[in-house]
Amino acid sequence: MKKTFPIIIAFAIIFLFFIQAAGTLVESIYILDLMNTNLDAKVLGVLFFFTPILLIPFYKRFPRQLAWITFAVLLLSRGMLPYLNTANRVLASGFGTGAALSLFFLLLTAKPRGETHFQTGLWGSAGLGLAVSLSILLRTLDYGLDYSLTPLGGWAGWAFGLSLGWLLAHLDLGSESAAEKKAAGLTPAIVGLFLVLTLVWFAFSAPAVIARWTEGNYTLIVITISLFAAGWVLLSLIRPQLFELVGPRLLLVWNLAFTLCLTGTILAHGVPFPPTTDSAAVVVGAPVLWQALPLLFMLLLFPVIFLDMRLFLNQIQQAAPAPSDLLPGILLGSVALILLIFTHIFTNVWGYVKPISLPFRGKFWLTYLSLTGIITLLTWGVKKVQPGSEKGSGGKLHWAWGILLGVIFLGTLVPLLPAKHIQIDATDRSSLVVMTFNIQEANDGYAEKSFDRQLPLIRSVSPDILSLQETDSTRISLNNNDYVRYYAEKLGYYSYYGPTTVTGTYGTSILSKYPLLNTRTVFTYSDKDEIGTAEAEIEVSGRRFTIYDVHPDGSDTAMLVFAKALLERSKDKPYVIALGDYNLRDYEEAYQLINSVYTNAWTSVYPSKISADGVDMSGENRIDHIFISHTLGVRNPVYVLPPASATDHAVHWTEIYWGNP
Repeated sequence: MKKTFPIIIAFAIIFLFFIQAAGTLVESIYILDLMNTNLDAKVLGVLFFFTPILLIPFYKRFPRQLAWITFAVLLLSRGMLPYLNTANRVLASGFGTGAALSLFFLLLTAKPRGETHFQTGLWGSAGLGLAVSLSILLRTLDYGLDYSLTPLGGWAGWAFGLSLGWLLAHLDLGSESAAEKKAAGLTPAIVGLFLVLTLVWFAFSAPAVIARWTEGNYTLIVITISLFAAGWVLLSLIRPQLFELVGPRLLLVWNLAFTLCLTGTILAHGVPFPPTTDSAAVVVGAPVLWQALPLLFMLLLFPVIFLDMRLFLNQIQQAAPAPSDLLPGILLGSVALILLIFTHIFTNVWGYVKPISLPFRGKFWLTYLSLTGIITLLTWGVKKVQPGSEKGSGGKLHWAWGILLGVIFLGTLVPLLPAKHIQIDATDRSSLVVMTFNIQEANDGYAEKSFDRQLPLIRSVSPDILSLQETDSTRISLNNNDYVRYYAEKLGYYSYYGPTTVTGTYGTSILSKYPLLNTRTVFTYSDKDEIGTAEAEIEVSGRRFTIYDVHPDGSDTAMLVFAKALLERSKDKPYVIALGDYNLRDYEEAYQLINSVYTNAWTSVYPSKISADGVDMSGENRIDHIFISHTLGVRNPVYVLPPASATDHAVHWTEIYWGNP
């Protein structure tokens, strides 16, 4: 199997680059539109997904030249991504997405030098498994972010790109297919290929996505997906003939079971949001056993996507298509991919793109049911590769494959080992520093990534309790980045993510130097964004503090319902810290209701709302507040305004104390 090295790894890098470039493209468009919370011309960047159609006229006449041109575009665009601002990332990632897709279709007629048979399904599906393993490795190395997409790890993108060039030099590009007759089903196979890639991009290339759907064990989820992906590569190399044992009926049942379990995993964590202003708040605690069962079965069944990819690629190989024959499949596949992107995003921004987005409220499951359901139908209608077409493949595993896969898995496993939390004495404290920070998905007010500026700011304050808002970034609109995990691991804090991403909130998360107890999320009536308040408790010096991380939004009615629920839930608590982005000003009824029960940290020290050093928070912009029980005291409240806050909000912290000041 030594000959298969170049083409399998080439497929893997192309798949990896597609996932990274497509994710960055959607993320960059979303970040720019996040500034004005509506869609504009920047959304046309998704047209880059149609790039292969523009190049089809050149596929047959200049396959080798086109392969090297698209490689050069892919290398440069992907290599520069970590160093560009958001607007330029739209262009670079768009060109990278188009180049990756185009190069992939060109590679369908390539084979290793000296190889006499085409085994496109075998090579491509093994490459997809390797791409998943590599993507998981890169995201695990940097605690939820793709290391190669950060400025510090940008060298890795160049290394992968240059390796791809070396691999392409060892392939026969533009080889003629050995198939003797045309086969039906080409367009469904190409559409299926697009959908499998979409599913991998949306979820399995970044297992933190699934962990944030479910509050599941991140370590076990990562290990399971990484092991199964690597296992598929090994199986493809050693026993590829096992594919023949999976007949059409078994494959159909497998896909159906996977579809049901994936959809069930999401539905099990859905929330019946309060439908009216009079409805009781909905409290969501830690998941129970029955909610974990669909997740378990889904993880065990997910390797079927590699088998599906193999089936679709084999069908394309058998069809021996002329370049023009690819056109309908690429067109339909690209349209389906774009529709699924919007379907996914609209479940989160249902209150902002009316009336289009309203039907998608609470329909997070719809994207994944559509994806896996259509894949199931397509595999049912696509014929298997003719028996014997992979004769002679397989056998003894080359030692280099064992080393490569072993290094990838160990590199993934080491960062998953239990992290050391910051050590602090909780028995003899008389004060705490608490901080609220709307990180705007780790972007500043100019729509530029700012996690590398927000983290040092947090470190300089070293809060005991850190309340974060707009942290629901572990979804495709923010390239599946898990900034809560990143900050928590870098700081050594305990963390509670709060409302899961399937609920469609903008994320309230709590980080703490002290273990977080009795974590739960409370949902109140909403008419614009889902209002999910994260709650937790900590024990310090024999006192039980209850923390509320809030981020309400919507009509005055919804805000008042939220305020009443907050007061009702906290009324019997002796030490309350309720902080966050309230989206409320002093003159609003909901603010005044909360202020009548609890102490506002800033105004209790500065009644004029202007600090001793001249920070003026008397205007409209003070919507981030810290409220505490009257049993607690306040000293040294601070606001840091944009742009110094590295977000579009003022970051706010203070010291609270008990006993004698």
